[in-house]
Amino acid sequence: MTSPDKLRILAIHGYRQSDLTFRAKIGSLRKSLKKEVDFVFVKAPHKVPPLEEAAKEEDSETEGFGWWFNTEDRVFRAIVPSNLSVGFEESVALIEKTFEVSGPFDGLLGFSQGASFVSILCAMQEKKLSPIQFDFAILVSGFKSLCEPHAIYYKEVKFDLPTLHVYGEGDKIIPTTVAAELLELFSDPKKYFIHEGGHYVPGKKNIYNDFIQEMLAKKSARKETLN
Repeated sequence: MTSPDKLRILAIHGYRQSDLTFRAKIGSLRKSLKKEVDFVFVKAPHKVPPLEEAAKEEDSETEGFGWWFNTEDRVFRAIVPSNLSVGFEESVALIEKTFEVSGPFDGLLGFSQGASFVSILCAMQEKKLSPIQFDFAILVSGFKSLCEPHAIYYKEVKFDLPTLHVYGEGDKIIPTTVAAELLELFSDPKKYFIHEGGHYVPGKKNIYNDFIQEMLAKKSARKETLN
């Protein structure tokens, strides 16, 4: 049973992952934040085609799922511009259904394509394009989607939502310059952490603790106001 004193965070996995693999990969982070956070995991609706060298963009899992594809043959390449976002609408519908059935959630955690998706969900909330509501977001190895249909979400918007951005100096999938571009969309870009590693979610509590404590304090203050 979820504690009312904890944060509930919806975890949105990366391309070629699933809810189960993502849960396993952030095991150390879940353990380090077990007193502060309850994570809920959701699986993307689209099965990714079998791994081929040309499609080896994010993860070495032999089977996984994705939030959208940017090629007609249902492949996703994070830093390649495209006019397509195949399957995106189904993913938005799934997240909205997850909020309806399993919510509320205090915040979102997204990794890689999941973090890109989270940035769009932030925009949808800001522009009132979706009924979902959350108070903060953590974006790990994130990037601004280069799919043309998503450009509308990034135009004429500056996110006031509290966010923490985490990315690695050694990331070969999402270069630091690409991850840093996402910071420019937010009104408080100072909340970020650059680790020395690559394309993964670091599990050290010190990276997230200040941000998590701030979000807990805000949740407690809102609760007191309502009472």
